[in-house]
Amino acid sequence: MKAFVIQKALVVFPGVKNPVQKDVLVEDGIIRQIADSINVPKGVETLDASGKILLPGLCDPHVHLREPGREDSETIQSGSEAAIAGGYTQILAMPNTDPPIDTGGMVTYVQSMAQQRSRIPVSVAGCLTRGRQGDKLAEIADMAAQGAVMMTDCNHALQDEYVLRRALEYTKHFDVVVGVYPDTPALSGEGVMHEGKVSFQLGLQGIPAMAEEIAIERELRVARAVGGRIHIQNVSTGEGVASIRRFKSEGLDVTAETTPHHLLLNHHHLEGYHTRFKMMPPLRTEEDQAALLKGVKDGTLDMIATGHAPHTDFEKNFDFAHAPFGVTGLETALPALYTNLIKTGKLSWSELIKAMSEASRTLLKLDSISFAEGVAFEAILFDPTASNTISRETFQSRSFNSPWLGETLNGKVVQVFMGSDTLL
Repeated sequence: MKAFVIQKALVVFPGVKNPVQKDVLVEDGIIRQIADSINVPKGVETLDASGKILLPGLCDPHVHLREPGREDSETIQSGSEAAIAGGYTQILAMPNTDPPIDTGGMVTYVQSMAQQRSRIPVSVAGCLTRGRQGDKLAEIADMAAQGAVMMTDCNHALQDEYVLRRALEYTKHFDVVVGVYPDTPALSGEGVMHEGKVSFQLGLQGIPAMAEEIAIERELRVARAVGGRIHIQNVSTGEGVASIRRFKSEGLDVTAETTPHHLLLNHHHLEGYHTRFKMMPPLRTEEDQAALLKGVKDGTLDMIATGHAPHTDFEKNFDFAHAPFGVTGLETALPALYTNLIKTGKLSWSELIKAMSEASRTLLKLDSISFAEGVAFEAILFDPTASNTISRETFQSRSFNSPWLGETLNGKVVQVFMGSDTLL
């Protein structure tokens, strides 16, 4: 029997604005007692957590693990270790691998690799269309039968709304969610950053906000007409948030996500032409940032997903116009959000956990995590006083295309608990 008591932790309870100091007794991976103070049984280990925050394990519904096919940039093992370092105890792997995950056999294959190589559970998303080509539906029934929890072409936008209609109608029979990346390629064109005054000053081709906003309106109108579960990925504009808010108020079954980098960064960060700030959708304006934060706070944007997209140095060292889109995020999301939003009072711990754990687990139909007696212990311990300089030497990911590289952030995940196991 393995037992320990975490003493004087500041526990974040769902729906409670401020953390509450408690002792927590864990025995055989189950919470046996939570109290203001616990008399430690003889022989039981103690962990002094004074000043540290005890949070439910984080859940990321948008992670690119690259395996199979691009193990040079990430593997299931390296990506899941990066997740653990960032406080994640559950992640969803996107299907844009090589070959893509568009059959039941591929779902089973990736699940098998994850069981062997990851210390945390890895859910798997399947492609919405064959080969992510956008024209013919993939083997949705077979993938759902093998456990795929989402169907999405991730960073490929659907250009045929009839395909989306068929997908939403079909997936209703399997209770899986359809994830859509909102973009209008005819408008995005060859753009490499947000279209606006900064792109004009830098001489870079822009991607207009309306490319995303038109797509969101179009896709939600299809969903309203035919039903089904739809999830909007990578929301980056204020008008997009407003559209989602309106459709939600009408009762549409829609969820949506944004990212830490879209909440915390804007198009001015590209003024140095550094490709670690090149992402899709692109970083938008300060006004969009404010609208995204408001969307998280009022629940219009259900979750904050990292969109973890690793790339090699070779790829990211191309000139700005030709370097790939995408940034890593698993290891930096929590300290970046703590530094810029929690510590400044713009977001509460309970709001953060709702967006980074509760909502994502609901989306993926996973059991919720609660700090209650008799419940399995799945938690992280976060030290808000720690200093965290983001460097290559500290990364678990194989790729270093982080917008925070070289920055010093406040706070650090110091322990990760999964039942009786301490992963960090």
